[in-house]
Parts: sequence; C-alpha cells; structure tokens
Amino acid sequence: MLRQMLLAAAWMLALAQPVTAGEGGDALVLPRDIVQRASSFADDLVLPDRAESIAALSAPRMALLKPPGDGPFPALVLLHQCAGLNGAVAAWARRAVARNYVVLLLDAFGARGVSSVCYGPQAGVNLVRGAKDAVQAAQHLRRQPFVDSKRVALVGFSWGGMVGLLAARRHYLDAFGAGPGFTAVASFYPGCFRIKPPGGRDYELLGPDIAQPLLLLMGGADTETPAAECVEKLTPVKAAGAPVEWHVYPGTTHCWDCQQLDGRSKIDVRGNHVAYRYQPSVVEDSERRLFDFLQRSFAGK
Repeated sequence: MLRQMLLAAAWMLALAQPVTAGEGGDALVLPRDIVQRASSFADDLVLPDRAESIAALSAPRMALLKPPGDGPFPALVLLHQCAGLNGAVAAWARRAVARNYVVLLLDAFGARGVSSVCYGPQAGVNLVRGAKDAVQAAQHLRRQPFVDSKRVALVGFSWGGMVGLLAARRHYLDAFGAGPGFTAVASFYPGCFRIKPPGGRDYELLGPDIAQPLLLLMGGADTETPAAECVEKLTPVKAAGAPVEWHVYPGTTHCWDCQQLDGRSKIDVRGNHVAYRYQPSVVEDSERRLFDFLQRSFAGK
C-alpha cells in the first residue's frame, strides 16, 4: 500500500511539470522526460517466449499463441480493458489465430498485483506504462522467427484502446526509444479524453502525430467512452492527413463483445451511468472491419 501511495504521488508530481508546446505537434502532450518517468513506475513485464497452440488457452492468461506451421505470420498484440484480461479478449485471440495470426495475449496487471485501473492508476500501471508495455510486446514479437516483423499490429479494448492511442503516436514512440512500434493500431471503444490528473497537467490521448494506420470502432450508445468525444477530435486530425479511420455503431453500448457483462451496469470514474449489452451482430461486424483494416494496412509490407 505504501509503495502504491508513493508511486501515485510521483505520478502527480511528474504531471505537474510544464507541458512543452509543440512536442508531438500538440501543446497538450507530455514532455519526453515525464513520459520516461511515468513509464518507469512499474517494472517491465516478462513476456512469454514459448509459443503455444490456441487449444492450450483454457482460461484467459498471458500467452504467446501461434497457428500451425513455421510462418512467418502476421502478429497481433491484444491488450485488455481496465478490469484486466477476460474471456472477451481471449475470444479475439481465438478469432485471430483461426485467421493465421500469431497473438501475444498481453496481461499488464497480473504480475504487478493489479486487478483493475478503472478508477485510476494502480501500482505504477498508468496509460503511459501501458503504451510502453505494448511497444515492448511488439519488439518481443519481432524477435520470434515465426513472425513477419513488418506486420505487427496492436488491438486494444477500452483501457487497452486508450493505450493504443498513445502507442500510435510518434511522440511517445520516440520517448520510449523502443523501436518502430506497430504497423497498425486498432482501438475498440476507447476514450479520447483529455486526461486531468489531480494536481497535475492536462494531456490528450489523441494527437495529430499518428505514426501508422489507426482504426477506432465505437458504440453510439456508449456512455463510458462516448464516441462523439472521439469523432470531434478525429475529424480535424483526419482532415490534416493523418492515417486514421473510424466507425460508430448506432445504439451500441460500451464493451459490446463482453458477454460476461451483458445486462450489468455501474457508475464509472467520471460519474456516468454505464450499461452493458452484449451484441453478437456488432461483434461479427467489428471482426470483419478489424481484419479488413489489418489486411489493407499490411498490404505491401
């Protein structure tokens, strides 16, 4: 508990430092030294080296999963929601392996003793640390002989999708100094929020310095991460030439692929009433849109 309190205090102190206008093409961006400090509050993850078949995934866990054969295969890093790795994300791993993708099912919480960051960072796990985890996972995949190093993408869900917005930006990739990042990034129902830490300096998750193709899939009835907040910020970014695209599903709630949450509700960190409804038709369409996007993004790589 004391360590968590100290880490939280260090995070707020770091964010209280001035934000340098112009870095990453955006005044509301964290300076490089703060990015490096914020991403060091939790130790690096130990990522799996042994590849397993999808049949070995009997429960959601950190795993390196590959289809039969030698490859090289395209690869995905899958990053979970704010409550941690669950069956919905594991189901996406099964869909991806069935399409001949290698999957690194990333658990940013378990080894760090964290069960949830839905109400704020815990044990040094914040959005910036998550983005560094994702980029390090991309490096790890590129070292595998059965992975096509030019075709490595990130697919993030909710919290993982917000992490993806940072991991798609040149400013943060440069600050991490951890390689080229991803060939493409897909974010399912992310929040495109301006982050406002208590006593700290505001920063934006979405910025104009998008390094590679970025796809956002969002629900029109999502009150936890409202699509309208993203569309408002995405529109000028796309108009300026950034490689971003999005789709909003009308009448669709947050976490439409989370069968385990169907019918549940809560009050979120921003005080919004959030209801969840599992929507198989949207799951099917989002699968189609995701893999079409990846195929287009990987073409010629």
